[in-house]
Amino acid sequence: MATQHLDLEEQEQLDQIKAFWKQYGNLITATLIVVFGVLAAYNGWQYWQRSQATQAASLFDEVERAVLAGDTSKVERTVADMRDKFSRTTLAQQANLLAAKHFQEKNNAASAKASLNWVLSNSSDEAYQTLAKLRLAGLQYEEKAYDEATKTISGSFPAEFAALVSDRRGDILLAMGKRDDAKIEFEKAYKGLDERTAYRKLVEVKLNALGADPAAAEKSIEQAASKTMAQDTAKAAPTSASQAKDPLLEAGKLLGNEGAKK
Repeated sequence: MATQHLDLEEQEQLDQIKAFWKQYGNLITATLIVVFGVLAAYNGWQYWQRSQATQAASLFDEVERAVLAGDTSKVERTVADMRDKFSRTTLAQQANLLAAKHFQEKNNAASAKASLNWVLSNSSDEAYQTLAKLRLAGLQYEEKAYDEATKTISGSFPAEFAALVSDRRGDILLAMGKRDDAKIEFEKAYKGLDERTAYRKLVEVKLNALGADPAAAEKSIEQAASKTMAQDTAKAAPTSASQAKDPLLEAGKLLGNEGAKK
């Protein structure tokens, strides 16, 4: 009887499982398919990204080698490959900035501008965008396309590039004959650059040519600040011998008072 009772319980449990699976089996199966499909897609995406990064790095190395070798035709080919195959990678943006510098050194302004404009169109990184704008404005400045250069260098930029942007604007304004405006931009650049950098000396030379001496102005400001600090210190100190307390006299008074008490 006990065995029959257990068989009945097992049969009842089996029937419940069958009923449950009949009701929810398709849903569970579909859910598992979706979950495993997502995992497979994620793993595939990760593999594809790693593969892309490896191939992009290899192609970037080719660009660097071509630049070092001075092989302009190979630079053009490899950069074009990076644009076509790895346009979303950071290495593609770096490769185009490197290629633009190479083209500029080889007096190939058209190719240099093409690489810089590609970075402007495809990069979302503010640093790369700013570098591309600075270099493009420099090329336009050399071509005396001052209106285009002014447009390129307009707008806001990251704080760490503010001094370089001001210097470039100063060059363009000076070339346009706007000496006062150029002086203002050069002064901004001079103040924004670290005093230890050699580039700051170059900006100082530009200001000197415009009749300004920023180094002397800074020295005058420091001297004025030191003088003000000395005056403030003098005001805070006793102004007469009667106000100053002689420590020996004060000690004598204390000893006299102690003697009188005794």
